[in-house]
Amino acid sequence: MTNKDQKQQRVSDEVDAIRAEYADEEAEAAEAEIAERNAALDIPLNLRIDKDLDTQLRRRAAQAQIPVSALVRRLLREATTHPETQTLTVEQVEKIARRVLNEAS
Repeated sequence: MTNKDQKQQRVSDEVDAIRAEYADEEAEAAEAEIAERNAALDIPLNLRIDKDLDTQLRRRAAQAQIPVSALVRRLLREATTHPETQTLTVEQVEKIARRVLNEAS
């Protein structure tokens, strides 16, 4: 195998690895979305938040590749399930809850 062939093979292997990683990430995102849709979401919750918090939530949701409302539900669930590791203040949770109620309307 020539140097050129070896280099092409390495590039091809790297591309295959990237594609596999991307496919795994897409599968995880799809699974998370399906789980959110299948969850019993029967209680609407409205809230108002400031623009800065909205921007932060949208940015974080985009990074996680999930809807903002799914992120807010996740954060609220974590905050109420594990209060000993709570990273949000009560005020932040209330703001998030108000936002979820607002989006549900």
